[in-house]
Amino acid sequence: MDRIWSIALSAAGGILFLWLGLIGVVAWLARRQGESITLVGALRLAPDILRLVRRLAVDPTLPRSVRAWLVVLLAYLLMPIDLIPDFIPVIGVADDAIIIAVVLGYVIRRAGQQAIDRHWPGTERGLTALHSLVGRP
Repeated sequence: MDRIWSIALSAAGGILFLWLGLIGVVAWLARRQGESITLVGALRLAPDILRLVRRLAVDPTLPRSVRAWLVVLLAYLLMPIDLIPDFIPVIGVADDAIIIAVVLGYVIRRAGQQAIDRHWPGTERGLTALHSLVGRP
């Protein structure tokens, strides 16, 4: 039973670090582009991205290869072990944000921007921040 709690706490800690990392990356991108981002908007972004990835992964209209990469992304984000451990300052959390940006960029190239827009669960401002994250205008 202690092992289950250890795994659950590790997963929760990983999700928290991912969330904080995404907030930092989005705030940095917004500041770089001269936009202001509110703390509430940044806090809402990570759960919206996770919901977006889950919705895209189960969309039967998307190509199978796109859905497979989204499932791999979800599995990676939920694993307590990362390529670069989260306890390393800055780059430990940034690797998750970079992997999210790369996979979502791939999704946009293969499935089109309409798929992202159709499944986005958050606000219009959050969608703009997501476009900045993946390097889209």
